[in-house]
Amino acid sequence: MGLDHKQALQLARDGHWERAHEMVQPYSDKMACLIHAYLHREEGDLSNAGYWYRRAGEKMPDNTLEAELKRLAALLNAE
Repeated sequence: MGLDHKQALQLARDGHWERAHEMVQPYSDKMACLIHAYLHREEGDLSNAGYWYRRAGEKMPDNTLEAELKRLAALLNAE
């Protein structure tokens, strides 16, 4: 069974950083990497966040954490 990206993002949105991180950590698909990157941005570990954005094939965005959550949710809804 694969990762439930929406659940991981909801956990992040609800402030359950550790649980969300545990969910995404074993996965390397693009959306898991983006959520993982977001979590490290939220944590303040920008170096690690940059690594995960690169793994997803993206540059770290210059947006707020709130805007990034909305962007990730929109990407999930577009799938």
